[in-house]
Amino acid sequence: MGQLWHFGGIQLRCCAFAAAVLAGVALSGAIPRLPVARYDLLLLYGLALTVLFRVRGWDTGREVAVIAVCHAIGLAFELLKVSLGSWSYPEPAVLKLAGVPLYGGFLYAAVGSYVCRAWRLFDLGLVRYRARLTELVAAAIYVNFFSHHWLPDARWPLAAALLAVTWGTWVTYSVHGRRHRMPLALSFVLIGFFLWLAENIATWLGAWRYPNQTAGWQPVGIDKFAAWSLLITVTFVLVARARQGWRQPPASPDGPVPGRVRGPVSGRPRRRRCR
Repeated sequence: MGQLWHFGGIQLRCCAFAAAVLAGVALSGAIPRLPVARYDLLLLYGLALTVLFRVRGWDTGREVAVIAVCHAIGLAFELLKVSLGSWSYPEPAVLKLAGVPLYGGFLYAAVGSYVCRAWRLFDLGLVRYRARLTELVAAAIYVNFFSHHWLPDARWPLAAALLAVTWGTWVTYSVHGRRHRMPLALSFVLIGFFLWLAENIATWLGAWRYPNQTAGWQPVGIDKFAAWSLLITVTFVLVARARQGWRQPPASPDGPVPGRVRGPVSGRPRRRRCR
């Protein structure tokens, strides 16, 4: 039970940026007569959060750079999806591009922040990680979220491919001095589930709106759970690529785990186990 409490506490720290973004969305929707458009205010709020987390040392410079890349990739995703009517941002804003407020990228930046912080706070390691194959599948998943509007949707074949390239890949992590592990594919599913829950909260707060929510809020379809489980791979491979060094994995809770860490991770040189 103690391990579970410690695990939950670290998870809360990992979610700090995402929770702050959602809190800003909630607060901005509750305040009447805002001095500027709500979406514009959220952009300024997101920028202020980024500066605060960096100045306080809660995010490193490298992590902020990765988070910025996630913001840009997410914004590109939003521009296409909104243009195709997948969802909309109905409120007015000055800082809005092709119907997408610039703050929209912070929703993806929050996911990037979570992965970066989880990697550092849990001291994540990768066992038998096939970096190049996983990156290729993640890139194909990202492209498919665009191309399925004109070409056959390949998300299920890509899900099968992802399962194949991550078969036997483990994520190792530390909780209060003890080392644990789980399959990498399972971590994608778990993160996807909680992102789906967060999306329900965000749409209820008016962060954006799906077509079936125009007459009133409706729960986000369960298909978005599967979509997030796939899309999280894009953020994961970006963070993994940003890490430096190569290391052997620490021992698993069941004893030594054979296999070499194939994913890039940060750490001190000349040490086999590093942070």
